Amino acid sequence: MRVDTDRVLPSRTDDVVREASSVVGGPVGRHAAVGRSRTWTPLRVLFFLALCFLALGWFGKAGCLQQAPADGNSAAGASLRLDWDDQRQYTDLCYSDVIGLFGAERLNEGAFPYRTYWFEKGGDGQQVKRYMEYPVITGMYMYGVAWVARAWDSAHEKWGIPAALDVVLFFNLAALGLALFWLVTIWATALTARTRVWVTWMAALSPLVIVHIFTNFDAIAMAMVAVAILCWSRRKPWLTGVFIGLGTAAKLYPVLLLPVLFVLCLRAGKLREFFRTAAAAALVWIAVNLPILITYPQGWWEFFRYNSDRAAERDSLYRIISDAAGFTWNIDVLNALSMVLMVAVVAAIVAVALLAPQRPRLAQLAFLVVAGFLVVNKVWSPQYSLWLVPLAVLAIPHTRLLFAWMLADAFVWIPRMALYLDADRKWLPEQWFTVAIVVRAIMVLALCAVVVWQIWRPEDDLIRSRRDRPNERLDDPAGGVLDRAPDRLALAPRPRTSTVGTGAPPTIGAWHVAARGGHGRDGDGSVECVSPTTT
Repeated sequence: MRVDTDRVLPSRTDDVVREASSVVGGPVGRHAAVGRSRTWTPLRVLFFLALCFLALGWFGKAGCLQQAPADGNSAAGASLRLDWDDQRQYTDLCYSDVIGLFGAERLNEGAFPYRTYWFEKGGDGQQVKRYMEYPVITGMYMYGVAWVARAWDSAHEKWGIPAALDVVLFFNLAALGLALFWLVTIWATALTARTRVWVTWMAALSPLVIVHIFTNFDAIAMAMVAVAILCWSRRKPWLTGVFIGLGTAAKLYPVLLLPVLFVLCLRAGKLREFFRTAAAAALVWIAVNLPILITYPQGWWEFFRYNSDRAAERDSLYRIISDAAGFTWNIDVLNALSMVLMVAVVAAIVAVALLAPQRPRLAQLAFLVVAGFLVVNKVWSPQYSLWLVPLAVLAIPHTRLLFAWMLADAFVWIPRMALYLDADRKWLPEQWFTVAIVVRAIMVLALCAVVVWQIWRPEDDLIRSRRDRPNERLDDPAGGVLDRAPDRLALAPRPRTSTVGTGAPPTIGAWHVAARGGHGRDGDGSVECVSPTTT
């Protein structure tokens, strides 16, 4: 009889899920045969939940897909345009960069990214030569979707197949691909969670998905990060590097996984695996970028130039400081400050990882470094918060806290859209947006504080210490080669009680592990790390 006895059941361990389960009869029974269904497997249920929220995300943007006669003539056959009259994109809260970039990046003209350029007025009033400002994989994804949209429109003209405006076709096709990338993220996160597979429901039902999954193209890089962590958990460092390289070629933030893996591998004495990962990431990133770099060097460099010259965004804490103090940041000072603070964040995380009484989990450090990057970066676009969602559900086993943050973060969208409304349409003063940004930053920092606390007090980490099995302790479900590996470079004294599972073999790595019963401090049946072997 196929029964999964290891799976963590949220209706027994999570107070929120336990209370919600009363609608369908209460928590899973003591004698329930878990894991026998061949139809409604956890992964299929998670896909179903994710599809429901993806549909809500599309409907949230549908208001910006409305069409109207281009010249006011509503007769049949009249040309159509996108109906963004009366600032519909802001009043309906449906604005999406995916729609705006179709024309802004000259994709509607069939322009090849990184080759085609145009001129725009810069912040200093001078004309600036502009190219596609997105990394190569994202830029080529946009170009590929635009090509399909134009081909579809051409088929409509030739053969009469149903169609819509080219920009609407572009959005719908792009959204379909982004939805598939998000499903990949859900799949990879669920498999990485292993026995805690159901924890992924918090990502599938995140309010941030409704608001931002189709706001920009971040789902591509998120899928690469999720698959990279899954590959690492399956002890495949080369594949991990491949997906880190692909993710970095789509968005810069996936490269932040490398310092996390370095410090964890340093502490575990697994630097060979790290260098394999780093080498694969570098080779893949170069292989993707080199053709564009050689052929269109100025267009390829635009991503870095644009981000270097970019002023502090309204969502960043720098902008709040400058507005409150009444000054404008010098761009060189701002870039230097954000870089120094990012280096300080990474150094602090490295110190935490080395000084912690037990090696942190991969998801914990990954969440800290990405959250730290967002807090100290001069740009925190609203959809960037999605980066944290799959990392948060793997790192922080606290449902109420996570949903409180996700709801607060999703509501930032409302006062942000109000910023762009004309004075006679504004429904909120600008101060509401400032308050929302500060609250979001405080909540993200609170999540970081919880992670750091559980790194320093691993016995309080519910992922390492299962509530349904208090005598069973785990190490790192996403750790891969780090899971149950010895601490070879711990700068602080090791804890008396390890978090290695009681079902482990007698010897793990270079450590003897002994199950202890009876009385005394370790008399609960947990295991204790004794001295390392000398053989």
